[in-house]
Amino acid sequence: MPILGAIIKRGLTLGEKLERQNVSPIQAQTRTLRRLLRLASNTAFGQYYGFKDVLGSRNLIENFQSRVPIHNYDSMHDRWWHMSLNNVENVTWPGKVKYFALSSGTSGAPSKQIPVTEHMIRAIRRGSTKMFFNLNRFNIGPDLFTKDIMMLGGSTNLQNQGDYFLGDLSGINAGKIPFWLRPFYKPGVEISRINDWNDKIKEIVKKAPEWDVAFIVGIPGWVQLMLESIIDHHKVKNIHEIWPNFTVYVHGGVHFEPYRRGFDKLVGKPLVYMDSYLASEGLVSFQSRPETRSMKMVLDNGIFFEFVPFTEDNFDADGNIKENVEALSIKDVKEGINYALLMTTCAGAWRYLIGDTVKFTDKARAEIIVTGRTKHYLSIVGEHLSVDNMNQAVRHAEEALDVDIREFTVSAVNAGKYFAHKWYVGCEPQIDAQRLANTLDEALQKLNDDYRIERNAVLQPIQMEVIPSHLFYQWQESRGKLGGQNKFPRVMKKELFEEWENFVRQSSAAQLRSDEILN
Repeated sequence: MPILGAIIKRGLTLGEKLERQNVSPIQAQTRTLRRLLRLASNTAFGQYYGFKDVLGSRNLIENFQSRVPIHNYDSMHDRWWHMSLNNVENVTWPGKVKYFALSSGTSGAPSKQIPVTEHMIRAIRRGSTKMFFNLNRFNIGPDLFTKDIMMLGGSTNLQNQGDYFLGDLSGINAGKIPFWLRPFYKPGVEISRINDWNDKIKEIVKKAPEWDVAFIVGIPGWVQLMLESIIDHHKVKNIHEIWPNFTVYVHGGVHFEPYRRGFDKLVGKPLVYMDSYLASEGLVSFQSRPETRSMKMVLDNGIFFEFVPFTEDNFDADGNIKENVEALSIKDVKEGINYALLMTTCAGAWRYLIGDTVKFTDKARAEIIVTGRTKHYLSIVGEHLSVDNMNQAVRHAEEALDVDIREFTVSAVNAGKYFAHKWYVGCEPQIDAQRLANTLDEALQKLNDDYRIERNAVLQPIQMEVIPSHLFYQWQESRGKLGGQNKFPRVMKKELFEEWENFVRQSSAAQLRSDEILN
């Protein structure tokens, strides 16, 4: 087995060298767009927007942008994708769509049905292989490449709709794992088919000592719950007493920093943390080198990207994109600016606003960080507070107060004739709410000048509720969003926030009644 590991690592080194082609980001993106237009030129969408004429033009990107409007989910679904859901072929991509990924982005919105074509499944597999190649840069021993890989995602037991299947993208991909990876894949085919999250975790906990896991892939909150369950059940101090070779954690879906302290308590030795950005629409980027937390965009793998500056000129107060905004190709972006991301993909999404915002940290390397969501930020009085600001403030509060903040959500509320931000924080150990509010407020004022200005004017002090972390997961479960790729919304709009507050009050009252009965 050590010999096999060495062979695999040498293969990774060779693969990494082959990946280093002297192609600029804009060249890679132009080639990608040209191939997408060519493949889709005979679809209904391609004929309607004259893709063959675009392909014959000198300014490919500019002509494409002038002909094809920017779409959101509603416009793509209502005009085009609904036909694919009704078994019509060649709508926005050649052939029939056999899979649709269920995605809401948060636990609060109705599930969207995003097409997943065979081209996209292959593209995600290629992108994941690129990411695997880059592990060679993280100083990982060759023996680890013969160990198990835990991929904690949605159920592979997809919903059969007759003409197509519905499920989490992670479940769709797990059902398509290449043959060479199957011997190493955990939790295995049978457990991966379990729909109920709690039942799945019980089986994983039971089987855990039988596996030799070196790599884990999954959303931080759910992976943390899995590790805690294993440690608690088997009465060990940390996960390395069960999986001594656990070395690499590939995370994504949400910002990891708020979870780092919690993970540090679950391990017996340092981990290699590798960030990735896999949206329901495709693989966007991954961390390609250990000296940065930024992620390298995958520019030559079936997705053409555009970037709209996330400003009041381009988006309204509710985060909706305005008409006739200018979208930039990767050639024209600048570092340090928030952009809303548009994607044109080999699954038939065209100039599609996925709802995420990103910022370039290194344009030459095409490296980005995810800064939030177009509809998940607070600017009730002009404070322009992003989820990235919130995550950094939470990380600061954890360090300053020596606490583990598992989950949080924020909304704007009325405070007399003014407004305030109300936070709900799942914190362990429990801490004085006012102390936590003051710490977060001070950090946010240092991070965000607009927030500082408004806090000294009309924005009132933070309102804070510190609650048990399990309430966040119970809320997810009550809405059928437990586990898989589901994420708790960091920012809630008024109506959803009212539902959340009612849930917290009812849960707290029920717990109080239970405690009184026991006493």
